[in-house]
Amino acid sequence: MTFAGMEDRLAIENEMPWSERDLPKTLYHMLAGTAHKFPNNNAVSYQIFSGPKDKAETLTWSQLLEKVCQTANLFRSLGIGETDVVACVLPNCTETLLTILGGAIAGIVNPINPLLEPEQIASILRETGAKVVVTLKPFPKTDVPQKVVEAVRHAPNVDTVLEVDLNRYLTPPKSWIVPLARPKLEGKALVAHADYMDFSKALAKQPKKLAFDDGGKDRVGFYFHTGGTTGMPKVAQHKYSGAIYNGWLGHEMLFTEKDNIMCPLPLFHVFACHVIVMASLASGAHVVFPTPAGYRGDGVFDNFWKLIERWKISFIITVPTAVSALMQRKVDADISSVKTAFSGSAPMPLELFKRFESASGVTIVEGYGLTEATCLVSCNPPDGEKKVGSIGIPFPYTDVKIMRGTADGPRECNSDEIGEICISNPGVYAGHTYTEADKNVDLFYEGKYLRTGDLGRIDQDGYLWITGRAKDLIIRGGHNIDPGEIEEAMLAHEAVAFAGAIGQPDAYAGEMPCVYVELIEGATVSEQELMEHCKVHVHERAARPKFIGILDELPKTAVGKVFKPDLRKMAITRVYDAALEAAELQARVVSVSDDKTRGLVAQLRRHGADEEEVAHVLGNFTRPWEWEQ
Repeated sequence: MTFAGMEDRLAIENEMPWSERDLPKTLYHMLAGTAHKFPNNNAVSYQIFSGPKDKAETLTWSQLLEKVCQTANLFRSLGIGETDVVACVLPNCTETLLTILGGAIAGIVNPINPLLEPEQIASILRETGAKVVVTLKPFPKTDVPQKVVEAVRHAPNVDTVLEVDLNRYLTPPKSWIVPLARPKLEGKALVAHADYMDFSKALAKQPKKLAFDDGGKDRVGFYFHTGGTTGMPKVAQHKYSGAIYNGWLGHEMLFTEKDNIMCPLPLFHVFACHVIVMASLASGAHVVFPTPAGYRGDGVFDNFWKLIERWKISFIITVPTAVSALMQRKVDADISSVKTAFSGSAPMPLELFKRFESASGVTIVEGYGLTEATCLVSCNPPDGEKKVGSIGIPFPYTDVKIMRGTADGPRECNSDEIGEICISNPGVYAGHTYTEADKNVDLFYEGKYLRTGDLGRIDQDGYLWITGRAKDLIIRGGHNIDPGEIEEAMLAHEAVAFAGAIGQPDAYAGEMPCVYVELIEGATVSEQELMEHCKVHVHERAARPKFIGILDELPKTAVGKVFKPDLRKMAITRVYDAALEAAELQARVVSVSDDKTRGLVAQLRRHGADEEEVAHVLGNFTRPWEWEQ
């Protein structure tokens, strides 16, 4: 069915209530149904290298079903029941997909970002009580196995570690060299509470049909951590029904068994797992995963257009940072098979949107989702009006309210009035979003509307716009960063009295962390010295600030709390002025105001600058601007 606007959305909803739709009850039933319909169709392809002629492994739907059943049987043989957790600390590969699907069928699967530090991985393993961890066997150019062995030392519930050997994807002579160059896994002997096993060998011993009853009912099947900050993470729990809802949306409005989807996004993220993989499972579409690191893999950007031609890709899955990198490469292949590119994780700058469509001839559809809602919330209609900068209209069966707190309690906002975006849909596990009960307190309006922490508005046409954040997260290229980690690190310096970390605009990543500090009276320290301090005390590399500013006094509220809106205005002014100066344009920011429908808006004084040239420069950022009145 087409999805061109609100009329189509309402037509789909009016067909029948969500509860009456004839849909699978479990993940296994959804996979088995598709494998029965299209047994010999390609389901998933993976290539460890990015070249358009490099070796690739492809599984048909019948082969994928067999291997997923073997994986689920393996986990059950290791003591995983419906409420037990399998952690997956892997880059993208076929085994990652098998672990996620097999883990969710046997018990609860917990994909973990392999770029996290050992203490962060250990914290997640303890929070979820994971019994089994699937990770890499030592392999050149990766430290994932070393980090996991250290994390498992501090996670006493883990009793089995299954190792995946990427060497099986290589051909001679590389496959001969890796065993000779394989790094030693120091500390493995110290993990006395966990047995190490070879994933492939253990898998081969299992039957190819499911050896247990999958239960036939809805239940929690996934845990996803929300970001990579230090300390105890928030872990969101997802039910089968939420994953099936995401899959149904993809099949209902976009994909069929004739489509090929390019997904260079990590499987530990809900965008790849729930939006793409589940839509593939529901529709029979073929998904291609290039390289273990996806977009970060060697040569992926250089070979991207050729890979599209190789696999006859019809849908591209991307994020603004990847689009920015792609625009530095010429379109050097036949990409006529592509219908649409879908972008999420962060807003798309207008100039970047225009450049991509001009260079590729492919339309970008922006959408919105979040881990806490099992992902999908809204998108610009693929077949209808796309309002650049908006996140489109809510999907069928997704109810979005814009709420604002008042002295008399929360009230729903009027059209174009900014408030907090709150969501109810089949992906929201109302009352139980997080594994820890205390983190669900005050998380819902009316007992069912998830408070996202994002500020936004709904315009008169029903399109949703994000204007800011009620919560304090910094979002760098789709990666959530807790400003508290940066602030704590700065306050650990003897010269710092106050610190306020925010996200400053960035043309590539959307936001980059920056921090402003106020020094103790009489203390002296340079920005460079504080930057060196951060390298030691901010453990997550992505969270290290790009800029540190020392102010005589930080703006504060009446009760002495750092007032971050003023810091954000400073950052917008500094970054925009620097970009204009670098382009040798005379226009400058004279103020930043808080507009009731657009959030923070920069006001510029022209100083004779050409408007089109200014728009070209500032169009690379997501925050709006206008000429001063």
